[in-house]
Amino acid sequence: MTADLRELRRSPWHDFVGRFDAAEVTGDRGVRLREVPYGAMAGVRTEPGGHGYQRIGSVLGLELPRACGDTTSSPANGEVRHTALWLGPDEWLLVSTDDTVVTTLTEAFGSDPVPVVDLSANRCIVELSGPSARRVLEKGCPVDLHPSAFRAGQAISTHLGPVPLILWQTGESTYRLLPRISYASYLARWLLDAVAEFAGPEVA
Repeated sequence: MTADLRELRRSPWHDFVGRFDAAEVTGDRGVRLREVPYGAMAGVRTEPGGHGYQRIGSVLGLELPRACGDTTSSPANGEVRHTALWLGPDEWLLVSTDDTVVTTLTEAFGSDPVPVVDLSANRCIVELSGPSARRVLEKGCPVDLHPSAFRAGQAISTHLGPVPLILWQTGESTYRLLPRISYASYLARWLLDAVAEFAGPEVA
């Protein structure tokens, strides 16, 4: 994507960034919402352990996860460049800071029958973090989010309230939520409402 086109992009969270900042809560009950703009995403389907599976590993410098909930990442200069999220037995979502990841994979496979689909415009990302982040999610997520059941480095398909999304825990108290873009506005309002409770004193 050219620099000119990048400047024309408008995030689906555009109208909420200021409200995210204003809703931040600090201290022991702290919680923060932050947009993660313009993630490059590629959907890949290939047989685990097969030729396509191995090719992706060699091209991106990571081995695709093999089990439900697992993720794998490839670091670059101390930062994560590509992360693969397991979505199904032969299906993965690649999330990257590199806008060329789809082109790179497509060229690597050439005429090989390995589907690589550009999903960058399919989902958006918001990050929820802070000591109260898990409590916010527990208001509307049916998954057991206790650290004994769900931990950093895992990602699953679930929903928050009525919104289907991918929930990806990236740190001890940091989560990334990946809804489809059509749900972005609704999810933003849901999160802002859920976070508001923590701005006041805790009720015994």
